[in-house]
Amino acid sequence: MSANPTSVAASGFAGLPADYAIPERAPSLEEARRYCERLARSHYENFSVATWFLPERLKQHFFNLYAYCRISDDLADEVPDKRDALRLLDEWEKELNACYEASPRHPVFVALCETVRALDIPKQPFADLLVAFRRDQSTSRYETFDDVLGYCKYSANPVGRLVLYLCGYRDAERQQLSDYTCTALQLANFWQDVVRDWDKGRVYIPLADLRRFQVSEDDIAQRRATPWFLEMMKFEVLRAREWFALGLPLAGKVSKELATDIELFTRGGQAILDAIERQGYNVLEHRPVISKPRKLALVLRAGARKLLA
Repeated sequence: MSANPTSVAASGFAGLPADYAIPERAPSLEEARRYCERLARSHYENFSVATWFLPERLKQHFFNLYAYCRISDDLADEVPDKRDALRLLDEWEKELNACYEASPRHPVFVALCETVRALDIPKQPFADLLVAFRRDQSTSRYETFDDVLGYCKYSANPVGRLVLYLCGYRDAERQQLSDYTCTALQLANFWQDVVRDWDKGRVYIPLADLRRFQVSEDDIAQRRATPWFLEMMKFEVLRAREWFALGLPLAGKVSKELATDIELFTRGGQAILDAIERQGYNVLEHRPVISKPRKLALVLRAGARKLLA
């Protein structure tokens, strides 16, 4: 099997869209911008909502950032053969390196070049995300909560740091607060998606916690929401809430536009935890979701905060 994303994507392998392919020649900057915006708006319904609160000058940069994260995640998650996924991620990282050498061919990196230059963004957070995606190909269990946090350091926290760079913040204090929030969001997603992750062969609940609460992996496999499982999930939800609380001061240390987005995503993550709580912590029978009215209420509340700021 070819290691080149051009041939793999173009052949429809693993369901990857054909336009993920690395073209022979780079598109124009305008074509690359449109590609990133289209990808962002079509793949993630909440992204366009979030950009309502962004300054116009930053919207394209956010589209570019999202497009990078989206394709990186798909290369890791939508390719069933782990060896193929690793090779694709290697090719993707070559394009990232080319971006920082001003010679990329993929439209995401052509657009991202502009963002990187305009806002002086270092390569490390982009590269850190690829560390997490590679880890997904080799690691499917985590022994302790600290091990899960180590995964979040690469899978979630770099996104928050990239957003801070986009908005002009580079200090360690804001980065730490952002890390707390991004880790909390990742934990909320883990607890929401216990079944989905199991179906992918992954368990993000620490194995030490499974033993502590006398829960077996077979309980997850058979969708047995035992009293011990429910008690464990209650514990995990409370722990995620603690991480959200640690990150709350960030909204008071950034511009009102970014603060609105931080509030929107924080409240969205907390709403996932609320949904888990409302269904008695049984995430095995039904995946906890936020209703459309609840989503609208979150957006309206965030918008009102901006207007009153």
